Amino acid sequence: MKPAILVTGAGGQLGSELRVLAAGRADLEWHFFDRAALPLDRTDLLAGVFARLRPAACINAAAYTAVDKAESEREQAFAANAYAVGELALLCKQYEALLIHASTDYVFDGQGTSPYRESDPVHPLGVYGASKLEGERLAMEAHQKVVIVRTSWVYSSYGKNFVKTMLRLLKEKESIGVVDDQAGRPTYAADLAAALLKILGEPIPGIYHYANQGAITWWELVRTIGTLIQSPCVVRPITTADYPTPARRPAYSVLDTTLIESTYGLAIPSWKESLQRCLNKLQ
Repeated sequence: MKPAILVTGAGGQLGSELRVLAAGRADLEWHFFDRAALPLDRTDLLAGVFARLRPAACINAAAYTAVDKAESEREQAFAANAYAVGELALLCKQYEALLIHASTDYVFDGQGTSPYRESDPVHPLGVYGASKLEGERLAMEAHQKVVIVRTSWVYSSYGKNFVKTMLRLLKEKESIGVVDDQAGRPTYAADLAAALLKILGEPIPGIYHYANQGAITWWELVRTIGTLIQSPCVVRPITTADYPTPARRPAYSVLDTTLIESTYGLAIPSWKESLQRCLNKLQ
């Protein structure tokens, strides 16, 4: 029998990219569940799925990702990002399954000046980051076979994301203002999905950071998209103060990916190379 792999959040960016790659892994029996089919707050449904499939591994790509909305929906954010993750980990322990869980750069406060390592102190600025951090804690407390992968600035040709929104605005507007005082590393979900499959092969429990190579600001990202699609739209740099949001964003959320590269022998592509690949797919 082929090992069964359960993927939650199959309708999102990461889940969609995992589904694409799964087509090339016929050695595994894949089971994809989106939010409608398997809401993570329904522990009875979760338990039933585990009992039926008895998975060798679960990749949790499900999350409450509405960063600003989370400030007024704390309960919903913690239900999906924290308590449900703890339940998943307990079920994985019961069935001796590996849990691979996607987390975020928002566990840091962005006050750093050098790339964040896995061992650096965590201090979320808002509800979203706090809920994701609690999910990490509950998972690792419940089960030994847990791999947590923190990532940042995720985009894909699937779902809603910053890159797709900017692509549309660059075609519609004569001028747009984009924040230029927040630095990070963009992550193409297809690259992240490939990394998770590598981890699935020889998992070493722990926390890891994954993002494409190179640190930039949001303004630099949008300006590059504009250049690559030859848009005449003017991209103006603005400050975070010019664009207030309910949730505070980390000013510096550059992740150090040395550990995941050395542990799994990963060659992570540059952000620009991966951005071009995604744009080619979208265009």
